[in-house]
Parts: sequence; C-alpha cells; structure tokens
Amino acid sequence: MLSGAVMLIAILAAPLLTGLIQRQKAFFQGRPGAPILQPYRDLRRLWHKQVVDVSGAGIAYVVAPAASAAALLAVLLIVPVAGTAPDFGVGHDALVVVGLLALARCLIALSAWDTTSGFGLMAAGRELTFAVAGEFLLALVVLTAALPAGGTDLPAMWLGAAGSGIWAHPAHWCGLLGMLMVVLVETGRQPIDNPDTHLELTMIHEGPLLEYAGRDLAYLQWSVAARHWAVLALTAGLFLPHPAGVVAGIVVVLAWMLVLTAVLAVVETTVAKMRLLRVPHLVGGVGLVALVGVVSWIFGVAA
Repeated sequence: MLSGAVMLIAILAAPLLTGLIQRQKAFFQGRPGAPILQPYRDLRRLWHKQVVDVSGAGIAYVVAPAASAAALLAVLLIVPVAGTAPDFGVGHDALVVVGLLALARCLIALSAWDTTSGFGLMAAGRELTFAVAGEFLLALVVLTAALPAGGTDLPAMWLGAAGSGIWAHPAHWCGLLGMLMVVLVETGRQPIDNPDTHLELTMIHEGPLLEYAGRDLAYLQWSVAARHWAVLALTAGLFLPHPAGVVAGIVVVLAWMLVLTAVLAVVETTVAKMRLLRVPHLVGGVGLVALVGVVSWIFGVAA
C-alpha cells in the first residue's frame, strides 16, 4: 500500500521536480524566477488548448506524444522508490527501464522526421547522437548496480545498495560518477543541453517539440518531468546512502532527490553548455570509468 502511494506521488509530483530546479536556478542566479508550481499551470493551460495538425505529417507525428507519455508512465511504475514495490504486471527489471527510456526518445525523433521540419530534424539528429553514448552509459551503470544484487531486479538492486558496505568497493564510486552523467544526458541539462534556450540552432531536446501544441505538448512536457523523476529516483536509490527499511528508505530517497535538484541547479548556474562535438567524448570518457568499475568488481578489487 505504501509503495503504491509512492508510485501515485511519482506520477502526480514529477512536474514539481522541474519547478524546483527552475526555482533554485533562479535563486542562484539572483533573479525572482517562476513559481515552483509553474509546470502544473503550464500543463493545465496546454491541456485546454487546441492540438496542431501539421500538413503532410503521418501517424508518427500523431501517436508520438501519447506513446512517449505511456512509455514514461511505465517507467514510473517499474522504478521503485523503496526496496519493495507493488506488482503492476510490468515487472521491475532495470533493463526494461533502459529500453523504455530509449523508446520514448526514438518516438520523439520519429515525429520530427515525420514533420520534415528543418530545426526538428537537426535537433533530432543531435538527440540520437547523444543517445547512442547515453544509453550505452546507462546500461553500464545498471550493470554496475546489478553486480552486488546478482541481477537486474530493481528492488533487489535497491536493497543491495543499502547500508555502508557497498561504499567500500571502487565499482560503486565509478557507477555513481556514471549515473550523475546519465542524469545530465537524460534530462537535457547543462553542459549537455540548455533547456531554457529559445534559439532553434542550439536546441536539442526541445527542438523536436517545436511543431507540437495543446494537449500533445502537455503529454511531452509531462514526459520530460517524468524522465527527471525516474533518473533521480534511480540515482538516489541505487548509488546514494539509504537504509534498508521501507519507510525510512522512502524518506531518505525522496530527500536525496531534492538534494539532486539543487545540484542540477548549481551545475546549470556555474557550467556553460559544451560544444556539440565534445559531448560524446565526455560521455564516452565517463563510460570508460564505469567500465573500469565493472572490471574491478569482476576481478575483486577492493578499496
């Protein structure tokens, strides 16, 4: 019952994370900023606006927003915030989460190709370029977290990361570094991308969304917020300190998620956006660190 309530909170409170990040970033930059609940206001406004039909667009453009939101909804049902999670019939395999995140990304890229919009195609190409390195890094990070649990079942991985014993192994530190980079890639935050830009030539994550409006854009914006919740919950539950108890674990993981929003705000305030061609090099370099962590665990290297 408690885990089911947390899953419901994840679905409803996901936009709150993006609101917190924007508010904290405004604070660090010395400006008023939008209210924390602004994402909810935007979703309500968009939900009641008319949907735009692009001339010549096919089924991919029409289906992509709802299908992407459905994929992220499934991710939220799979990712547990505590060691025990309700059974919704979709399992709790971490590799399924990797696949669903990649599916949602590919759906949006297909919708951009369907509209043949110049800026959308350019941004989708950049998005998929980063996705190749980002999804590979996420798979490595999942493997690192799965080694102590002996499998990719997320509740078992959550329990395997509980306590302080796991911190004695260098593989966990390598996995933590890799997961922090995954957060930046999956959420489209600086230095990977600038989510606040309005310049079409520099857009990446926002570029494929330019042709959408109304309810379709509301689906896509909620999907972005749900992606934030999923990757922050995975980071807090698999790589940051937390107790094994369910109630205490939920409280600690949610607290860590709030801390991670502040970290993202600080990074966006202090770090400039990287050149596009350097991003795969950065992600690949962190991927090598994660791979070193996996090798160190296999060969029993201790701290």
